[in-house]
Amino acid sequence: MTKETISFVTRLLLLTAILLAVHVYILSQFFTGHLYFPIWTIYVFNAVLVFIVYSFLRFKASQGSNKMYQLFLGLTSIKMALAIVFLLPLFFGKSEHAQLEVINFFIPYFLFLAFEIFNLNKFLQKS
Repeated sequence: MTKETISFVTRLLLLTAILLAVHVYILSQFFTGHLYFPIWTIYVFNAVLVFIVYSFLRFKASQGSNKMYQLFLGLTSIKMALAIVFLLPLFFGKSEHAQLEVINFFIPYFLFLAFEIFNLNKFLQKS
């Protein structure tokens, strides 16, 4: 792994830990029921997808690809499809609190997406 990748992974893990801690704390203060998806699975799902997209784009950039933005949009579309697949049990009524669970998923999803865009933008400006 390069120094930049290690730095990215460190920032990603730090962001994940902070967001997870805040999310668990807020949820424990305002909700006492049972959720279908444990909060940690949402963060692992999002963090892994961000790492995969970042790694793939870095790999393609190292090969000299000049279609980074098209690749990013394609991979983001795949991420959205995987998010829908991840949430399918909620759409089929497996949860008593489906609206809360969708909110629990998409707030971290968009925060991770913003983190990913910010870091890829910095990386692409260097290239």
